[in-house]
Amino acid sequence: MDVLALIDKMDDLVHNARAVPLTDQVRIDREAIYELLDQMRSTIPEEIKQARWIVKERQEMLAEAKREADRILSEAREKAAYEASQQEVVKRAEREAAQILEEARMREREVRLGAEDYADEVLGTLEVNLGKFLSAVRRGREKLQGKSQVAGDEAEVAEPVSTP
Repeated sequence: MDVLALIDKMDDLVHNARAVPLTDQVRIDREAIYELLDQMRSTIPEEIKQARWIVKERQEMLAEAKREADRILSEAREKAAYEASQQEVVKRAEREAAQILEEARMREREVRLGAEDYADEVLGTLEVNLGKFLSAVRRGREKLQGKSQVAGDEAEVAEPVSTP
């Protein structure tokens, strides 16, 4: 029987006790009170043991819940750190890729400009050489024309001019 039920019995015993005439006092059966008190004394330690056990179980459950919460929090922090590091790796890779791309563009521009300069130089040299060749060809033609004019003049002198 629990203590509250015993207290209710004691309350009934006092409430239903016979009143002493002309006073506020009541007559209670001493043996009934002692019997209830003895039951209370035997019941209270058991309930205290149960309450202590419940408190201990509660504390163990709270400790286990705290350990679990700490573990979950630790895992979450590790995962967040990993994700952050992964994001940092991705950002670093993107920066490096952008830098490599920019360097490639600059190198391509340098190569293209170098190729254009080289082509211009080759074409300039070709133009100069062609100019020299053209001058040589003109001089050769002029010499040929000069010789053929001299030869033609000689032929005109040797042949009589016919008049009609």
